Formats: sequence, structure tokens, C-alpha cells
Amino acid sequence: MSAATSTHPNIAIIGGGMGGLVVLLTLARRGIPTTLYERDADLSERAHLGSMLDLGHESGQRALRENGLQEAFQANSRIEGQEMRIGGKDGVPLLHFTEKDPLNEQEARPEIDRNVLRKMMVDAVPADAMKWGHQLASIRSLENGKHELTFSNDLVTVADVVVGADGANSHLRPLVSSAVPIYHEVTGAEISLAPEIAASPGMADVREAVGLGSCFLAEDNRVLAFQRNGDGRIRAFAWIHSADPYFPGEAKEGRKALLELFSGWAPWMRKFIEHCDDTAVYPRPIYRLPVGHRWEHKTGITLIGDAAHLMSPAAGAGANLAMLDGLELGLALADSVSKGASVEGREAALAAVEEKMFVRAEKSAAFSYNNMSAFVNPDAPQSIVAAWKAFIGAGSRREA
Repeated sequence: MSAATSTHPNIAIIGGGMGGLVVLLTLARRGIPTTLYERDADLSERAHLGSMLDLGHESGQRALRENGLQEAFQANSRIEGQEMRIGGKDGVPLLHFTEKDPLNEQEARPEIDRNVLRKMMVDAVPADAMKWGHQLASIRSLENGKHELTFSNDLVTVADVVVGADGANSHLRPLVSSAVPIYHEVTGAEISLAPEIAASPGMADVREAVGLGSCFLAEDNRVLAFQRNGDGRIRAFAWIHSADPYFPGEAKEGRKALLELFSGWAPWMRKFIEHCDDTAVYPRPIYRLPVGHRWEHKTGITLIGDAAHLMSPAAGAGANLAMLDGLELGLALADSVSKGASVEGREAALAAVEEKMFVRAEKSAAFSYNNMSAFVNPDAPQSIVAAWKAFIGAGSRREA
């Protein structure tokens, strides 16, 4: 075997979100030793964060299907969660559709809560492969494409391949690209009703108005986007057009700001804000990377998910893209390692995965940018209805 050949490269994944977990899962199931470093102390940290996810058959579902988790996904997902309502500040739907009976499984996009999906994958990987409480502090390029990783707990390790799955503010991105997140001039907060409050008799009108899936209400450069989670929690994202990304994160101040911003909206929406969970108010300014973001491949390092193609949630594509990135990267690495490929051969395979990722992410990023611009728009809700019809007609949700 030549000096340029390595059958067991040290592979390090930074970030335990959807994309990073799929890389780890894909490699672990194929017998490739890998270590994932996650900043959270454990799975319970930030457990209430994040929306439910509708996974596409050839993206998110494929990543699970090819890693033995199809049955678990079916047991934990909800086809009824595909219901969609779109309207204005009076709450009256201008567009209302459900996909309870898709023509075939390729069309179905069942919903699953983000924390449930994450736990499914964590439970399926070797416990010793995940290093919780490891916040990356710095990364340094070494000779031969290797990288030295230093963590805030003083751990230092050297990796042959580093996968940056560390999100919007990636520590690894500067090593391959000069791009930085661009503020979308949209800010606001994520709020929610705790399950026991959402289920109470006094919230019957909220449950009825939101429906079983998602409810997007937009007007006057403001948006309230509601989602029904599987555990009974009802979540909302409140967004406004603003040149300033700041939004108060303290519950009392955040609630007051939202009540002022959504003055005149339907009573049930204001009641939702008044009773939102004090322990789950999170500022949510929207950032993106340039549409078409790409880089020249660099030996020993790659990016996936938001680290590679951050976009607004308005295309519903982020998790699906991250999971497909993770699957294809994991398969390419597993194939290279199992065949004893040279470093050059391995890196060529990774570069090919990146190129495929660039092409599909550019299309979704363009949709995301246009959709967010239509959502937070003086012509909403008509602009959002038109954008959504074009979005569905283009088949983007089937592809992402």
C-alpha cells in the first residue's frame, strides 16, 4: 500500500444536527469508525427548539431508509401533519389543502418533530461515537490536508477528514470560503404553547384555527407561522421586516414586543402570544448565504447543511438538504475507505459530492429567498398564496 493510501482515516464530524448525525449513522452502519463532536451537553439541551419537519422521499426519508430507520420514521411521523393553511391577520384561510392521501409514497411528506428525529438517530449510532459537550474552539490546517481541532474543554485531536455540520455560524466555513451569513432583514421570535396549555379548553379556538399541520398568516410585512407538534405543543414563528436583527429574548419583553407588533390581528393569535411558554422564547433573526454559494474543494475538509448553504426556512428544504448531504457524503467516504482509496481518490470523491450539493442547494436557496420575500411583504397574504402555488407547481417540495 502506498504512503498516500489510508484505510482508516480519522474522520471528525463537527455538529450533531440532522446532517452530522446522518453522516455518522451512514458510516457507523458500514463499519467505518467516526467521531462526532457536539456542543450540547446532552440530547435534552434545547429540546424544545425547532419546527416539525416534512421529509421528502428521496432526501430526508432516503437518508433514513438507507440506514435502517424507515420503520422508526413511519412509527413517529404524521401524514396528517401535511395540512396547510395560508391567510391574513384575520385568520381566514385563502388557501387550505391537505395531503392525507398522496397518490404514491414518493409524493408523501409525513411530518416529524425535530427532537424526535434527532433522538431516533442518536439512539441508532454507537454511544461512544458521540462526544457531547465538545464546543469547537479552533481549527488549524496541518500538512498533508490534516487539521488540528481544539475544543473548549481543552481536548486536541488531529483529523484526516473534517465534516463541518456546525450550522449557520460554522467555525469551519472560513477555511474553504470567505462567504458570511447575510441578514435577510427579517427578525422575530420562536414561541410556543406548552402541551398542557395547548390542550386546555380555553385554547380550543387556537387548535381549530391552526389545524393539524401548518398555518401561515401574513400581512403588513409581518408573519405568524404556526405548527402543531406531535407532543401536543403548538409552535409559532413570528417574523417582521426590520433593518435591525435584534429581538428581545427575555419572555416578558418578547411577549410585550409581539403584542405590540401584532396589534389588530385576530384575538386567538394574540391569546396565543399572551399564553406562550416563558421557558421557550427564542429570538429568530433570519440569515442566509449567497444563492449559489460554492467553493473550490480543499483536502481534508468539507461542509454540509447550513454550514454550506444556509437559507431561510421558507422553502421547507433545510433539513432535507442536510440529510441528503450527509447521506451522500457518508456513502462516498464509506466507499473510499472500504476500497482503500488513496487520499487523492478519497478527496476526488468528496469533491464530486460537493458539486452535486452545490447544484441542488442553489435551486432551493433561490426558492427560499423568493418565498421569504413574499411572506414578509406589504402585498401579503396574496403574495404568499401566489408564491406557494408556484412553489408547489414547480415540484420543489418533491425534490428537496
